[in-house]
Amino acid sequence: MSQNLEKTYNPKEIEGKLYEKWCENKFFHAEVDRSRKPFTIVMPPPNITGKLHMGHALDNTLQDILIRYKRMQGYNALWVPGTDHAAISTEVKVTNQLKDEGIDKKELGREKFLERTWQWKEEYGGTITEQLKKLGTSCDWDRERFTMDEGCSRAVEEVFIKLYEEGYIYRGSRIINWCPVCKTSLSDAEVEHEEQDGFFWHIKYPIVGTDDFLEIATTRPETMLGDTAIAVHPDDERYKDIVGKTCLLPLTDREIPIVADYYVDKEFGTGAVKITPAHDPNDFEVGKRHNLPEINVMNDDATINEQYGGKYAGMDRYEARKAMVADLEEQGYLVKVVPHSHNVGTHDRCHTTVEPMVKQQWFVKMEELAKPAIEAIKTGELKFVPERFDKIYLHWLENIRDWCISRQIWWGHRIPAYYCDECGEIVVGREMPEKCPKCGCTHFTQDEDTLDTWFSSALWPFSTLGWPDQTEELDYFYPTDVLVTGYDIIFFWVIRMVFSGYAHTGKSPFNTVFIHGLVRDSLGRKMSKSLGNGIDPLEIIDQYGADALRMTLITGNAPGNDMRFYNERVEASRNFANKVWNASRFILMNMEGKEIVEPVYDELSPADKWILSKCNKLVKDVTENMDKFELGIALSKIYDFMWDEFCDWYIELSKYSIYHADEDAKSAAHTLWTLKEVLKNSLKLLHPYMPFVTEEIYSKLVPEEESLMMSQWPAYDEKWNFEQAENTVEHLKEIIRGVRNVRAEMNVPNSRKAKVFVVCEDDALAAGMECLKNSAVMMAAASDFIIQKDKTGIADDAVSVVVPDATVYVPLEELIDFEQEIERLTKEEARLQKEIARATGMLNNEKFVSKAPEAKVQEEREKLETYKQMMEQVTERLNGLKTKMS
Repeated sequence: MSQNLEKTYNPKEIEGKLYEKWCENKFFHAEVDRSRKPFTIVMPPPNITGKLHMGHALDNTLQDILIRYKRMQGYNALWVPGTDHAAISTEVKVTNQLKDEGIDKKELGREKFLERTWQWKEEYGGTITEQLKKLGTSCDWDRERFTMDEGCSRAVEEVFIKLYEEGYIYRGSRIINWCPVCKTSLSDAEVEHEEQDGFFWHIKYPIVGTDDFLEIATTRPETMLGDTAIAVHPDDERYKDIVGKTCLLPLTDREIPIVADYYVDKEFGTGAVKITPAHDPNDFEVGKRHNLPEINVMNDDATINEQYGGKYAGMDRYEARKAMVADLEEQGYLVKVVPHSHNVGTHDRCHTTVEPMVKQQWFVKMEELAKPAIEAIKTGELKFVPERFDKIYLHWLENIRDWCISRQIWWGHRIPAYYCDECGEIVVGREMPEKCPKCGCTHFTQDEDTLDTWFSSALWPFSTLGWPDQTEELDYFYPTDVLVTGYDIIFFWVIRMVFSGYAHTGKSPFNTVFIHGLVRDSLGRKMSKSLGNGIDPLEIIDQYGADALRMTLITGNAPGNDMRFYNERVEASRNFANKVWNASRFILMNMEGKEIVEPVYDELSPADKWILSKCNKLVKDVTENMDKFELGIALSKIYDFMWDEFCDWYIELSKYSIYHADEDAKSAAHTLWTLKEVLKNSLKLLHPYMPFVTEEIYSKLVPEEESLMMSQWPAYDEKWNFEQAENTVEHLKEIIRGVRNVRAEMNVPNSRKAKVFVVCEDDALAAGMECLKNSAVMMAAASDFIIQKDKTGIADDAVSVVVPDATVYVPLEELIDFEQEIERLTKEEARLQKEIARATGMLNNEKFVSKAPEAKVQEEREKLETYKQMMEQVTERLNGLKTKMS
């Protein structure tokens, strides 16, 4: 009935073949089915500029584990894949490609540039999706989406128009983050803040009409050309008399007012600050309160402009800084220069230092839109795993500023706003208007800007399911269930999806956000091009297989925490796959040609019952862990069970009955059924983590089933609970370990067999071990395994092994070194003395007894009793040996 496995496990031979089979059979595809409960995940869309890196590998492995688990539980599981147009990144890639060909982007023109970008997308945009397939991702490729496909683009347009009509989107001059290299605005979320060493330049600002001056400290002297005031605190006694006067702005012939504003911290520095509304977000707000002019002194490339630059016009901002500081010193305005470490904003894409500037841009008003997203966390409608990320999410939302959504690039969703060529009236609409509603002009020009990439990906959970149309898919699969993402993307994406979900569908787009950490190198460093420490997941897959990579990424992984990636761990994961393969091969070989039928459970041996009982508890534990998103803990339990309990113990215990099937066919049949059942359930539990090796084995073990990935997740079954059998086998394991340790300590070769006596007064335990006598003989390298109630017939010089509820004796008279045995027992005596002292100390400690849980106290009492019994046996044995030698 069964087919056997190849001698060695070769991932390269099976992974591609199995993935094709899954795709051909549409196992990943989900259709609306009202008779089943849906479970939906949308993939965080990787950039079309990207290729698979370890962050993608971890993120998608976690999603795949969840989706495979839920699919096996009977849910109608949908995992929507797709890619992001990655506006700035893609534009940079194509611009650089054109440069290499000697073509200037501007000379090529917008339309031709976009043609080239679409060509680039067709050529390279699918790279990462093909790489994701190698990882084993079971997403519905029939539903693959792209943020600039027709449906997503229509959703973006619909949202822009809706928010504009509702008054949430507006165009205005505000301070924004400007990237001088990419020459575009950025949202706050696209700016990374990093600690940099700099300076405070202390500068004199003479007070007009007096011989006094104000001392001002700045980290950016090049912006002083845009100063339009000096501010002091209204309650600062030092400056009350000069509020309303003016200062001479050094290096210029301008005078600027001294104003009083509560923004100023009178305890910091001199208590007087320069106000540069066009180049600082806080100064911008001060400027609005005092009707100050906004003087932008920089061009888009961060050079000083002609209008306000004077002799510094045309200089780069840092070149101008040096020149201005030199002039300030020469003219006697520079007081001192003090080293200062401060946070500097950089563009997360190109890492250029961002320049705050006042510019005309499109913004989304965030205060009202953020409220439902804040409430969602408070009501529990949305939860983070782990919970600590609630605080970061709330802090960001409660302090959110208006979102700058326009970008000065060509690749992306163009803003659907049109300007009347005659009167400048703005009309927002799906198409260019035929006639200006204000002046009647028929000529319009569309806004040149495109929308922030995150504007479209904020709609991803519902735009991918057909919104704004009320599709069946949207009604059935939305809201989605889980979003899996890294903690570094909460602000960029998660928050925007949540408020967009409420704004456009009235619901949170998902109920759980499962946060994972970063994959770091073995030294704990972030993987980066500059450090050259990146590890290519595809190379790992090529060398060890996708299953080994997946297992390595999840081993020890805890929600929200970073992990370190070691090649040694990948080897350990591959070794585990080999262990499971070889154990399965042994089982299949012995099943060959035999009919496997379910036995009467009462007739099973204690070993059979023990492994069924352990497997049953494993099913319960793993299911609970996975429901709590403790995927690393669940994997650890599966690993320990399969490697230790199943392979190292049960398969070894089973060999006697398998090899002696002629003498006891019934026992052998029971053992084979148990082996098959436990392997089946173990493969099911392991499948979400290691889909390929488990599918290949399962197809041979249960060839009548369509696929492991479409099989039913195992469920806890009360009739598989065998407490007495567990007790028996756990004792037997202790005995076998003890005998093996004694033989190892005395260097007794396995070829030298010896009788093993077990003295046990517990009738049930003795009867259970009697049933496993033949297996125990094999595993303990014994000539016989004798269970009795007392020491009758056991030589005084037999080596003893003390285990709870029993004592084991091995008569090795001709091999034993009495002095060595006394030394060993003396060490055991010392160990037991320490344990007795520790347990006694705890139980004599009033604080422990009164405050510790009753179960813990009882556990310590039982341990102490066991140690005392063991000590009696050791002391008795020691005294006997010493008497014999004297």
